[in-house]
Amino acid sequence: MRKTHVILGRINDDVTDKNGTGMKTKILAAIAVIVTMTLSGCNKFTEYQLSEQDVNAYLQKHNDFKKDIGVPGLMTATMTLSDLNSQIGRTEPDKIRLSGNARVNIETLFGSQQADVKLTLQAQPYYDKAQGAIYLKDMHLVDYQVQPEKLQSTFKALTPYLDQSLKSYFDQKPAYVLDPQRSQSEALAKKLAKGIEVKPGELIIPFTG
Repeated sequence: MRKTHVILGRINDDVTDKNGTGMKTKILAAIAVIVTMTLSGCNKFTEYQLSEQDVNAYLQKHNDFKKDIGVPGLMTATMTLSDLNSQIGRTEPDKIRLSGNARVNIETLFGSQQADVKLTLQAQPYYDKAQGAIYLKDMHLVDYQVQPEKLQSTFKALTPYLDQSLKSYFDQKPAYVLDPQRSQSEALAKKLAKGIEVKPGELIIPFTG
């Protein structure tokens, strides 16, 4: 920055001597624009940002969670997860929460029943440099609401199995994968990424210096 000031000072003196105040003002304004653009460009390419909307769109497109959980012969359930939406770093630092809907078909010794469940999940984001992928590690159930309410206790008995299934699924299924074909920014991010940071409303992928 000191070097930039010196150059501007020299140009300032030269323009004043040769062309007068009007020309000096125009040239200095042009230089200021160039310097600002240069500094902004450098800052832009020190990290890559992913918004909640980016993550949500990827989850909506790639989610295929449909699992059988429970104890065969006693109580089992087939669960299909949909409408996943993320909240990044808003409720707890460095954590991501997902909200979603689940359609649950429950089989017990007393017959079949169906329930609709609103789920809240939480996980720790992790960046896999080799794959250029963001995973949600240690995913687990935080809260749920069951309809009809009479199946609340039945669903509660299934939650330990659901936690295991969610963790296994999200440990293997990325929440976002950087694609060099999607944009030049993502190509650069995949090449230079050194980790991941969580800020309210966004994931930051800092670049190696």
